[in-house]
Amino acid sequence: MSQTLSASTLLAVPLAPLVGSLLAGILGTALGGNLIGRRLTHTLTILGVFVAFVLSALTLQSVALDGARFNETLYTWMVVGGLKMEIGFLIDGLSAMMMVVVTFVSLMVHIYTIGYMKEDAGYNRFFAYISLFTFSMLMLVMSNNMLQLFFGWEAVGLVSYLLIGFWFNKPTAIFANMKAFLVNRVGDFGFILGIGLIAAYAGTLNYTEAFASFGKTDELALLTLPGTGWMLVTVISICLFIGAMGKSAQFPLHVWLPDSMEGPTPISALIHAATMVTAGIFMVARMSPIFELSDTALSFIMIIGAITALFMGFLGIIQNDIKRVVAYSTLSQLGYMTVALGASAYSVAVFHLMTHAFFKALLFLAAGSVIMGVHHNQDIRWMGGLRKYMPITWITSLVGSLALIGTPLFSGFYSKDSIIEVVHESHLAGASFAYFAVLAGVFVTAFYSFRLYFLVFHGKERYDQNPDAHHDAHHADDHHGAHAADKPHESPWVVTLPLVLLAIPSALIGYFAIEPMLFGDFFKDSIHINLEKHPAMEEFAQLFHGPMQMALHGLQTAPFWLALSGVVLAYYMYMVNPALPTAIKRIAQPIYTLLENKYYLDWFNENVLARGARGLGMGLWKGGDQALIDGALVNGSWKFMAWVSSLVRRLQSGFIYHYAFGMIIGIFVLMTYFVWLNK
Repeated sequence: MSQTLSASTLLAVPLAPLVGSLLAGILGTALGGNLIGRRLTHTLTILGVFVAFVLSALTLQSVALDGARFNETLYTWMVVGGLKMEIGFLIDGLSAMMMVVVTFVSLMVHIYTIGYMKEDAGYNRFFAYISLFTFSMLMLVMSNNMLQLFFGWEAVGLVSYLLIGFWFNKPTAIFANMKAFLVNRVGDFGFILGIGLIAAYAGTLNYTEAFASFGKTDELALLTLPGTGWMLVTVISICLFIGAMGKSAQFPLHVWLPDSMEGPTPISALIHAATMVTAGIFMVARMSPIFELSDTALSFIMIIGAITALFMGFLGIIQNDIKRVVAYSTLSQLGYMTVALGASAYSVAVFHLMTHAFFKALLFLAAGSVIMGVHHNQDIRWMGGLRKYMPITWITSLVGSLALIGTPLFSGFYSKDSIIEVVHESHLAGASFAYFAVLAGVFVTAFYSFRLYFLVFHGKERYDQNPDAHHDAHHADDHHGAHAADKPHESPWVVTLPLVLLAIPSALIGYFAIEPMLFGDFFKDSIHINLEKHPAMEEFAQLFHGPMQMALHGLQTAPFWLALSGVVLAYYMYMVNPALPTAIKRIAQPIYTLLENKYYLDWFNENVLARGARGLGMGLWKGGDQALIDGALVNGSWKFMAWVSSLVRRLQSGFIYHYAFGMIIGIFVLMTYFVWLNK
């Protein structure tokens, strides 16, 4: 690829998975049945995503090595006044990196799905959905304007709704996808308000033009939202971030993500680890020129991220469903990324986004492999000793877990320790609390990660002791009809190959990528930081002396010892003294109840917000619509006119002598009135 990126080549990146999705959807599931067969369906969709991955990798190579850039409008949809609605691509370090992450993880998930969904009746439909999701996510990350960004944003939300509720005969799946859809609408309302305010102020939806308008800081410093004393740029930043809170599952809009585990495991990896939930992080990084203008918004972002990182980690400790443990881990790690955004360390947040995408997708797919190996049981209390039955799943899970807890030299170490360091260097309000939260979160992450690891892969075999063995929570997925007490087995190669391919970057990518991404020119055109006001990255750069030195120094720092303490404690509690967790649960029952009820946020949402909204709607319907509008205004008006008409009708008898009598009486009344006036 030349130094100038080709528009046609870039257009092929999102269109290739779209074509695969349409072929699978139309020929594989529509038109009266399956016309192309399962093998051709997965071949077409995998080919589409593979083409997108190869082109994305070549694009990244051109951007990183040749300095190639692309920022053009390909199509103008319409012009409203002076506001242009366009479709175009902006390719720089940030979007090129995201393209490779999205397409690589999607490719691994497509291959994995062949084995995981092989006996599912909706096989072709599933492939159509995940390819459509890949197209939507690529349109989001490649966009050069906010209209296309919002299109991709809503499209991934729609496809996630379809995928979470993929098994539409399960009531829990239908509840989960509706919950995800509604919670994301709350965030998206804030997001579209932010976009609207940008369009009103800048008169454009194009990134480059809008950022240039926001470069007039003297004018912005005096500009407030009409009718309030709020700074316009702060309101815009917080509105945009509310959108990120919904999509990237930040407290309190995080409640949809754990329930989304009701969908098949491949989409847990694709949507809830590597791509959709990182859209909010990507968006804030892309909008860095705007966020840099408001310290208030940055402090708000940092505190929300810190709450999510720490308190969602606590919930992971008490989960017994293997996928839900990994889901709460995702929430916590998204909190880490958000904290980095608040500290103006956008490149560090995106770096953690990339490393997390690989090892979290690995952990989700490994969890799915375990579920297949133990015949679709998901309760980690009834596993154990799987290491000897599932060696590939075991070793790749260990790699993913070591990366997640930030073990030196693994990819997660470089990104997570960088976040902790930049928060420590930040001078914004809330930085002290955020530093405590991310530091404490290291211990919590290590504890719940290795609790899962030890209970699943080590210790006594407990898979034949499950009292609910014949009534699995995800029985809709158990197409094999295998008895739950059968011996576990390793998954087929289409499942284990993606695990191995994801384990490689999970272990190595951080070592090679930290220097160019954080301290090089990789993001120079993508991310803008006001170093005078927010010097955290500059101070962190002075402490960095290479990836090997960072790893060696990491062995002496608090995060390493906190992580090691978490691993040792998990080993002691679940391998050496398994009676201890039960004793702690009995002593700390109120805390356990609080965690088990997820801080009662679901209860509050369902009983206060949802019932309140329903009650308000019923009141407006019964009192406003039926009683006031239909009853008083519509029906009341015709009833009043009917009553008036009935009175008037009595005066219109049709007899002349009645009218003559009325005229005489009228004259008499008028004469009496005039005589009275002239007295």
